[in-house]
Amino acid sequence: MTMDTIKPFFFPTTVGFVDDSETFLANLTLQLDSQLAFRLFNSPSQALKVLNDSSSSAAQKCQPLFSTYHDRADGNDAHHVIAMSFEAIGRQVHNARRFDSTSVVVVDYDMPEMNGLEFCRRIENPAVRKIILTGKANEHVAVKSFNEGLIDRFIRKHDVDAIPALNRAIGEMQNAYFDKVCQTVLDTLTGTEYAFLKDSQFAARVTEIFRELGIVERYLSYRPNGLLMLDGLGAAYLLIVHSDETLRSVREIAMELGASVDFLAELDSHRSVPYFWRTDGHYPTDGTAWKSYMHSATVFQGERRYVYAVVKKPAGFDLDAIFSYEDYLEVLDGGSPAKWGSQL
Repeated sequence: MTMDTIKPFFFPTTVGFVDDSETFLANLTLQLDSQLAFRLFNSPSQALKVLNDSSSSAAQKCQPLFSTYHDRADGNDAHHVIAMSFEAIGRQVHNARRFDSTSVVVVDYDMPEMNGLEFCRRIENPAVRKIILTGKANEHVAVKSFNEGLIDRFIRKHDVDAIPALNRAIGEMQNAYFDKVCQTVLDTLTGTEYAFLKDSQFAARVTEIFRELGIVERYLSYRPNGLLMLDGLGAAYLLIVHSDETLRSVREIAMELGASVDFLAELDSHRSVPYFWRTDGHYPTDGTAWKSYMHSATVFQGERRYVYAVVKKPAGFDLDAIFSYEDYLEVLDGGSPAKWGSQL
C-alpha cells in the first residue's frame, strides 16, 4: 500500500523506546513530537514482556474483520466465501484501549541484557516497525539488520539531525504499520463502492480534509459509504462519498419509495447529498422530511467523479462516551516524569 491510498481505518498508536540509559530516555522525551504517545523502557526484557503480552492480549480480544461465510443455498459444501465485517471496523472507535497498540519500537543497539538486534528478533508481532537508535553500532550492523529484515530504519544518536530524522521516521513507520494491517481490507474492497480508497487524486483531497479538521482517527462507514472521522478531542465528522454509480442506486431506491420530484432534482444537481440516518440509508417513507437529511456537497474529479460531503457531529453514531486521543495522552502524562512501560 502506498501513501496514494486512504486507509480503511487508522488511529494513533504508541511508540516504545528501549534504552538502558534512563538519562538518555528522559532527555529524549523533551525533543519528541508533543502529540506522540510513547512508553519508556530501560530494560529490554521488560519491554519484550509488555510488548508481546499486549500483542497477544489484543489479538485475543479483537473481533476478526473477516469471517468464513457458508452459503447454505449452495449444494456444494466446499463452497465458502469470506465476509468482511464493517461493524467490526466501526466498533474499534468504542475500544478505549485502541491507542495502547504499539506500532513502532525505537531500540538502542548496545544494551547489557541483549543488543537491539536480538530484541527485534524476539518481537512476536510482525506488524510492529523497528528503528535502531544507537551511538555505537556501525554500517556493518545496519546492513546486516536490513538484510535480515530485522529493522526498518537505522539512526545514529550523535548525528546532527538525529532527532528530526527520528520524528519523521516514527511518523512514516506508524503509517507503515497500518499499511500492513489494512492491506487485506483494502484489497477486498477493490472494485466495490469503496473504490475511492484507491483513487490517488481523491486520497490527496481527503488528506487535506484530515489536515483542515485536525483528524487523528478514522473508520470505514457503511450506509452511507465513507469515513467516520474524529479529531484529537473526540469531535466527530462523517465524510460521505458517492460516485455516479452509488448516486444512481440512491436515486433508483428513492424512486421506488415514492421520492418527490424536488428531492430527485436536488440529488441530480449534486449540490447536496442525503444522510438518511433514521431510515437505514434509504429515502424516508414520509417524504416531506427529506430536506432535513440533506448536506451541502462538493464535486471532485479524480480517476472518476465523486460527490462528497462532510457532516459535523453526525447523528446515528453512539459517540457520547468516546475515549479520545487527548484523553489517552493525559493518562500517559499521569506517569510523569516519564511514561515508563512498567506502569502497564
